[in-house]
This record gives sequence, C-alpha cells and structure tokens, in this order.
Amino acid sequence: MTELTFNEKRILLSIARAAIARAVGKREGPVEPKEAEWTATLRMKAGVFVTLELDHRLRGCVGYVQSQNPLAETVKDAAVSAALHDNRFTPVVAEELDRIEIEISVLTPMKKVTQIDEIVPGEHGLLIEKGYRHGLLLPQVATEYGWIRETFLEQTCIKAGLGKEEWRNPDVSIYSFTALVFHENELGENT
Repeated sequence: MTELTFNEKRILLSIARAAIARAVGKREGPVEPKEAEWTATLRMKAGVFVTLELDHRLRGCVGYVQSQNPLAETVKDAAVSAALHDNRFTPVVAEELDRIEIEISVLTPMKKVTQIDEIVPGEHGLLIEKGYRHGLLLPQVATEYGWIRETFLEQTCIKAGLGKEEWRNPDVSIYSFTALVFHENELGENT
C-alpha cells in the first residue's frame, strides 16, 4: 500500500462525508470532490473499511476486503453501507451527521498465515474463514482492547460465528493484513 498524502486523505474523507450526507437525505452538506481531483493513488484498487462513530461509540462499520473499483469509489460505497446497511445498527439519520466521526482503513492484500507467531496484534488485522463463515477484525481493534495474539484470534473466530478456539482447527484459514488508518480528527477538521 502506497502512503497517502494529507490531501489524498482529506479527499477520501470528504468523499465519505458527502456520500453519507446524500444517502441520509441531508440537503445542505459537503460537496464531494470532483473525479478530476483524484490522484493515481486514489484510482488504485484496494480493500477499504469505513468506520463511523457517534459520541465516541461505534455507529457503523462496513468495508470490502478487495475491490475492483478505484479506491475513491470504494470509500464512497463503504461509507454509505456503514451509514445505512450495518445490520448491527439502525440507519444513520440526517440529524446525527454533524456528530458522526469518520475513520477510513485502506487495506493491504491478504496474506495467508502459516505460523501464528507471525501475527502482531495492533499491526495486523485478521480474516478467519471456515466454510461459508468468515470474520474480520481491523488492526486497531486489537490495540483498542489491548488484546494479545490468542485473544485477537479468539475474537475474530467469534466474529465469524465460530467457537473461539476454532483458529486451532486445520480446516480454518487465517489471513493477515495491515491497514493505513486515518480519522477526521487526525486532519484537524470534520470535513
């Protein structure tokens, strides 16, 4: 994953905020940056997750492990899905938008884990799959909760709807990835 410049991060956050505002029916909202402003980096293909917080509590998080669309377009889709289609929450409404904070995680490609000690909580995110079940936790989740490697693996199994010890099962596939994570507050503005 190429680093993003300050301006590229600002553009992606602006795209996310404008897309959410439009999706929740807010008439006066931020103007989405034009496609002409997209750099080569914003046109690359990458997995993305958009996390929404309201009063420092999770309000929605949806993303794509990989995408065939440009990064900027994937951010737009993930932002709208996080606002309206995260089935853990009711859809975001226009009145909440001014208090919503947006965080974007741009993912590196998945790497199959062959040795559990390769996983570094806080540096790596995890994807665990068994059959049709899968669960993903972003790198920052392990840091937020102070999890050690085994706890991170257990919690990712739980997210997949598996027993917490299933990561030990040879039929389970474990993948790691890193993410470039940035937040509106980091840029000193609510874009």
